[in-house]
Amino acid sequence: MAHSAPRRLTVLGATGSIGQSTLDVVARHPDRFEVFALSAQRQHDKLLGQCLQFAPRYAVLGDPTAAAQLAAGLRDAGSRTEVLCGEAALDDIASAEAVDMVMAAIVGAAGLRPTLAAARAGKKVLLANKEALVLSGQLFMDAVRAGGATLLPIDSEHNAIFQALPVDYARDPVAAGVRRVLLTASGGPFRTAPLAALAAVTPEQACAHPNWVMGRKISVDSATMMNKGLEVIEAHWLFGAPADIIEVVVHPQSVIHSMVDYADGSVIAQLGNPDMRTPIANAMAWPERIEAGVRPLDLFEIARLDFERPDLERFPCLRLAFEALRAGGAAPAVLNAANEEAVAAFLEHRIGFLDIPAIIAACLERSGTQTVDSLEAVFAADACAREWARAEITRRPVCR
Repeated sequence: MAHSAPRRLTVLGATGSIGQSTLDVVARHPDRFEVFALSAQRQHDKLLGQCLQFAPRYAVLGDPTAAAQLAAGLRDAGSRTEVLCGEAALDDIASAEAVDMVMAAIVGAAGLRPTLAAARAGKKVLLANKEALVLSGQLFMDAVRAGGATLLPIDSEHNAIFQALPVDYARDPVAAGVRRVLLTASGGPFRTAPLAALAAVTPEQACAHPNWVMGRKISVDSATMMNKGLEVIEAHWLFGAPADIIEVVVHPQSVIHSMVDYADGSVIAQLGNPDMRTPIANAMAWPERIEAGVRPLDLFEIARLDFERPDLERFPCLRLAFEALRAGGAAPAVLNAANEEAVAAFLEHRIGFLDIPAIIAACLERSGTQTVDSLEAVFAADACAREWARAEITRRPVCR
């Protein structure tokens, strides 16, 4: 099939696992995709290699020192890539007229502004940043509609649901007959660990995911199942699904990435090997399908598929996420901010593993019924929650 000119892509968070997988797909299809801009926070060495390979027009770093080092490295290599720095530059490369699609893969609240900028500019937004919807679900979806953007989910679970839903679902959810949205979860590294052993879990153990290769923060979220809690909130906004029809299913093999249960008794599932290049390629080429470098699924090798109900005593973060979704207002933003602070403290050995949900719960108790009807209100709730979480962290004994 003949293709038009390559589609120009900005990758926000290029040096992370999603960014690297995105560029792997780009490298396989140079006739389809062209890199317009890449961004990172401070990993200038890794970004330098990516810039030399893909020759983007712009590279953006959040850290000024790292930006200067990248600029020097590019000059020495004779590269014409222009180096920019700061939040405004991120917004610019996400909303630039020359850009066709934006991979939103900056982890955490820091990815919200440029992802919103892409939505308002009417881009094809490939959403890997959970926090854009967790913090500001209504605001973000309003921006997508107002800007005429196309929103495609990158999380393997949401991309699976996207593939399993009918094309006209958003236009008429009732006629689509969706009964349940089933988000699968691996259960992480502590699915079968004795509950008494969780208090002594180390960051290294929490980051050792059995199926997926991810960054440290996301790996801890998987170990606590907060990642699934954030995905529940994200699914609510992406698909207009009430909390009562979203169900989490623990599926240790990570082969079924999610399912949709229909009124006629049909359950449609999307299966594949646990490789993020599958949802990335699906979204980048949508509505077409392209080769992604992913090993074909061998059902005979897998041999069995297991399913369990999530243990909310083992995974209290999942329960807290459902509570935050039902509470609405600022609660999801507080949940996310408190979790980010607690996970950072855990990774620095300043608190224990079980302190993470305790700190989040304490912050949610203080959140009240505050509304978030503007971006300023979102960031105000985020800032308050971080202050509360830091105070909770300082009250706890330091872990070594």
